[in-house]
Amino acid sequence: MDSYEKEAYEEVLLWIRKLKKPSTLTQSFTKNVQTKLNHYMPKKVHQAMGAAVKNMTESVINGSEYFPDKKYEKAPSLREADKQLEDLLSVFKKGAAAEGAGTGAGGIFLGAVDFPLLLAFKMRFLFSGAALYGLDVSDFRDRLYLLHIFQAAFSSSTKRRETAELLESWDEYVSDKPRKLSLAKEVDWVVFQQEYRDHIDLVKMLQLMPGFGAVVGAAANYHLLGQLGEAAKQGYRLKWLSETYDLNR
Repeated sequence: MDSYEKEAYEEVLLWIRKLKKPSTLTQSFTKNVQTKLNHYMPKKVHQAMGAAVKNMTESVINGSEYFPDKKYEKAPSLREADKQLEDLLSVFKKGAAAEGAGTGAGGIFLGAVDFPLLLAFKMRFLFSGAALYGLDVSDFRDRLYLLHIFQAAFSSSTKRRETAELLESWDEYVSDKPRKLSLAKEVDWVVFQQEYRDHIDLVKMLQLMPGFGAVVGAAANYHLLGQLGEAAKQGYRLKWLSETYDLNR
């Protein structure tokens, strides 16, 4: 490894350690608040959110909706891949913020529309970023890797720990998996969508409130894309370094 790669690897290890940390009192309190808020959210909004996550998950595993443009190719070095990912993230964060402001201004109905739109932003960012690090999104195993990065960014402390352990031993985890995967066998989408929703329901609930939904929507979407960006950067770095070097030595 060169000096940049060594520094990157240290950051990856730190990120993995953070994923494995137990939940704090603040996180536990937030989880309780989110659970209570769920009871006040209209049933139609719940149904729309659940359907959006299921459709997104199915598209990642079985479809090509999020395939990146051909302009996104593997960077010549990890340093360059990181730089290009930061540039890409900046564009997506601004786009998600603008979309969140527009739908947030419309109150509960447009706020519900924001949910699948934000998911699409996140998935297109993940797929485009994956290409910069050499992941083959035509391989279903690499698409599965993207879903686990998504879970690393948006899930409970328990699920984050499980995800961290899988990412660390990814080659072993997928060693006996075919290129063609099944959503039913590989992803429990019900758990997947509940973990995601529990993580973001608080800010999205605020976005549905009249008066300041636009401000909350813009800020929330910008923050959530940034959160995903950090998980993507470290997760893609881990994949790059694992495939380039024997990290177990």
